[in-house]
Amino acid sequence: MRLQANNEVEKVILERHSVRAFTSQEVSDECLLDLLSKASRAPSGTNTQPWKVYVVKGETKLQITNEVVASVNAVYLGEKPKEQFKPPYLYYSEKWFDPYLRRRRENGWAMYGILGITKGDKLAMHEQQLRNFHFFDAPVGLFFTTHKALEAGAKMAIAMLMQNIMLLAKAQGLDTCPQASWNDYHEIVMPILGADSDEIFICGMSLGYSDNNSKINALVTPRDSVDSFVRFCK
Repeated sequence: MRLQANNEVEKVILERHSVRAFTSQEVSDECLLDLLSKASRAPSGTNTQPWKVYVVKGETKLQITNEVVASVNAVYLGEKPKEQFKPPYLYYSEKWFDPYLRRRRENGWAMYGILGITKGDKLAMHEQQLRNFHFFDAPVGLFFTTHKALEAGAKMAIAMLMQNIMLLAKAQGLDTCPQASWNDYHEIVMPILGADSDEIFICGMSLGYSDNNSKINALVTPRDSVDSFVRFCK
């Protein structure tokens, strides 16, 4: 069932989706500062505001891409063990089960289907994975960190900050893709950012203008019926 927007806020929420192909059109620093300033109105427990955001462009962005891609390729070629690259915290479960496993598989094959990547084509899958680390050609990358000593509430606050960023970006004609794919390579990314030793990497995001000619951007993931996850307790 297609949901109908009743106002501009609902329209932005319903139109936002993860974009995986961007144009080279630049996003000004002024636009980004305005967007991030407004996004910082996100809630955080007792107003701790436990976020730090790194905006990467130009040479810094290219350096991150080059170093991470080199490591991803080394793992693919068997030159480095995958175990060498571990996330700073468990973002995904170590063991999946339905309905979560089913949804993950459906999402993966929907994406590969649009791209014409067939099951078992490991090289094509690897090349698509590398697109993550090119920021899907977006001109801006965002990386989110918090203090290592903070607990799960800090991650929740950053998630709400990220949602604000994605919605505000959409309202301004921009698009985004939140990316947990960077997490495995945080030990490469953090020194390039100049992050302090007491920070922990949380997530990455690509931001820019959608390439509407790219077929991958036609992918809009489905949502289960509200009846499947809501229970009224009266």
